[in-house]
Amino acid sequence: MTAPLVTLDGVTKTYAGITALDGVGFSIAAGEAVCLAGENGSGKSTLIKILAGVERPDRGTIAFSGAVQGALTPRVSTDAGIKVIFQDFSLFPNLSVAENIAMTAEMGAGARLVRHGRIRDTARLTLDRIGVDIPLDAAVETLSVAHKQLVAIARALATDAKLIIMDEPTTTLTEREVRSLLAIIRLLKADGVAVLFVSHKLAEVLEVCEHVVVLRNGAKVAEGPADQFDAASLTLHMTGRAVGETPPAPLPPGAPVLLQVEALAKPGVFDDVTFALRAGEVLGVAGLLGSGRTALAKALFGLVAPEAGTIRLDGRPVPLGDPIAAAAAGIGYVPEDRLTEGLFLTQSIARNIAIGRLDAHARGGGVLDLSALWGETRDWLKRLAVKAPDPEAAVRSLSGGNQQRVVLARWMARGPRVLVLNGPSVGVDVGSKAEIHGIIADLAAQGLGVIVISDDLPELMATCHRILVMKGGRMVEDLPGGSVTTDGLAHRLAS
Repeated sequence: MTAPLVTLDGVTKTYAGITALDGVGFSIAAGEAVCLAGENGSGKSTLIKILAGVERPDRGTIAFSGAVQGALTPRVSTDAGIKVIFQDFSLFPNLSVAENIAMTAEMGAGARLVRHGRIRDTARLTLDRIGVDIPLDAAVETLSVAHKQLVAIARALATDAKLIIMDEPTTTLTEREVRSLLAIIRLLKADGVAVLFVSHKLAEVLEVCEHVVVLRNGAKVAEGPADQFDAASLTLHMTGRAVGETPPAPLPPGAPVLLQVEALAKPGVFDDVTFALRAGEVLGVAGLLGSGRTALAKALFGLVAPEAGTIRLDGRPVPLGDPIAAAAAGIGYVPEDRLTEGLFLTQSIARNIAIGRLDAHARGGGVLDLSALWGETRDWLKRLAVKAPDPEAAVRSLSGGNQQRVVLARWMARGPRVLVLNGPSVGVDVGSKAEIHGIIADLAAQGLGVIVISDDLPELMATCHRILVMKGGRMVEDLPGGSVTTDGLAHRLAS
């Protein structure tokens, strides 16, 4: 009997007395896709680092094709065919597609001279292997996120990958791009390449993986064939509790209009966008990549300047293309990419929240009432259940779900009337996602108007009173909540 490609047995890792992994063991066979599921902090990242040779376990063994590895290093792991595709892809943005794909293979072969013809041949053959056509001379920095990911996969294959570890590969992809990625994973499996698939999107996990391993608090709590799990049971194992989604409560009769958008237009981006948002309403905007949904979200907050149309809040006009005026009027915006657009990563958790309230706590002469400011900040950390052992720690130390709560806390401290959420649960685990959905429901119950822009269709179905369908920069349908299924909404977007 052929030994599994990778076998872990009793792998344990601690950091300063805190157990990150506790006796974890499982195996991966050639051509098999294994899902590694778990909430943030469950030990997934530590396990990936150990397989990559970046971290060493305190106890336990790791075997490649039956051979136990004594001292696993990045070089040993790479030579064994273990390739990790991290969320940032770790590509060279200023180099071409061909150079990014072939560089590691060239270095591994000991090449001393750059041979452009051979580099292009390697890149073309590798892209052909997964059925992808990307211009070889294009600079990687000009590519879409989906194409960058495909370049990262091709780079792994160019160095004879036997196991590709994909860390949250679908976080920033549209539904259509996710379909393409899953098809490529099937091609890899058919070619004998194993895949360790880490994702918070449980439907994708169950669709592409044969085997599931669930971690919670560093320990393996469940393992078995994928067909023995469903989204509910996976969630239960991951969180230790049942996490349910309930449709939003009906709007009160006669709820007043908060936000009125009329004939908003920016040529080539969106056109004639008209809708109303009522107090206590959660309004969804669904659209594929290029539909204009993100540009619309930014236009509502003044980050994109429309060339025509009006925005009114409580009947008063909001200046277009002016985020300071939009914020002063009572509109808040939580961006999709919280790491580059929503947070000051090197600053403390407390400062990331307090930055929106400095004016409110300013005394004469530009002196801040720090006691009141920090007291208010701690109150918001508590109210939004931000799991932060130390508010003075850098915000980058938090999990994705807690980072998202920090961005929400900053805006809630300002007392907005309307909150625009662009991808509110991107990159957060299933437990945090349900909690964020609960926060959205609470905000609406307090009378805020909330706009949720997302390509996570189940998220829209679970949180929104109405869903606007956007195509080609135009609103083409206005669907009452509960009037369409997830599959029906997907069909409307694709048709």
